[in-house]
Amino acid sequence: MHTVAVLALDQVIPFDLSTPIEAFSRARLPGGRPGYRIRVCAQRPEIDAGAFTLRAPWGLDGLQGADTIIVPGTATPFAPLPGAVRDALRAAAAAGTRMASICSGAFPLAATGLLDGLRVTTHWILADRLAADHPRLEVAPDVLYVDNGQFLTSAGAAAGLDLCLHLIRRDYGSAVAADAARLSVMPLEREGGQAQFIAHDHQVTPRGRRAGAAARLAPGQPRPHSHPRRHLRPGQDEHPYADPPLPRADRHDTAAVAAPRPHPAGAAPAGDHPPSRRAHRRAGRLRLADRLPRPLQEDDRRQPQRLPAGLRLMRPELTCSGAWAQGEPRAGW
Repeated sequence: MHTVAVLALDQVIPFDLSTPIEAFSRARLPGGRPGYRIRVCAQRPEIDAGAFTLRAPWGLDGLQGADTIIVPGTATPFAPLPGAVRDALRAAAAAGTRMASICSGAFPLAATGLLDGLRVTTHWILADRLAADHPRLEVAPDVLYVDNGQFLTSAGAAAGLDLCLHLIRRDYGSAVAADAARLSVMPLEREGGQAQFIAHDHQVTPRGRRAGAAARLAPGQPRPHSHPRRHLRPGQDEHPYADPPLPRADRHDTAAVAAPRPHPAGAAPAGDHPPSRRAHRRAGRLRLADRLPRPLQEDDRRQPQRLPAGLRLMRPELTCSGAWAQGEPRAGW
């Protein structure tokens, strides 16, 4: 049976601590046998976990003989690593133990020097600090986890579960890992990395086919009537309908901004032609507000109005005239 030791440091993040415990303890082999034995190890019997105090059943000696050591994230990742913990991790690595970190657990693991020269990751908000504190590391801030064989690192929060499922698949195959993923209500492999969650301070630059149109328009210049759905009424700056979605390649493109396409000699740019009669008719059908009945004007109150078809009146002699406007009862309503 594979033994997994989870190292609980001071100010350990409870979510990161519980992720490997739950993921590995629920992995079942064919026949229902458990695939892992879990040890929660700490330097002291009681560990401050923020909202509560954790009592670890194993000391640092529990790291010896473990097949895998997991270092969860801590709320104080920049704190100095105790010498006893550093020595225990180095001794386990020398014995060939596989080690993995979750979230900010990359900081204490990097403090041992075992990650020097390797490609690693951590929570995207801590990636710059990890690269600054440990310049020998190649920090990849846009991935969910990095597998270097003996040493693995993952991004923050839910990425720790991705890492644990990956380790289960390495140990027992895809069938056991898929079963553990179903119990965790989690896909075995998630598409994309943590780049989709990174908060950017700069303004997004138009890319793809939108870039050319944006480059041809001066600031404040209205959009050309290149499509009937984008036809603008006089004095209207923005059309209520959004632009059609870009192709998948454009929406995920991270290349440089595309330059405007040159037009053939003597040809006008697309969208500079006046809209056709058909475009006017289609645009007119979109303006539903123009089709609503206008309120009665002062001159119209004395003029008979045409009744709706099929309306039956209790008093046929009463027409839709000024009688209704003056508050008399409406016949048949």
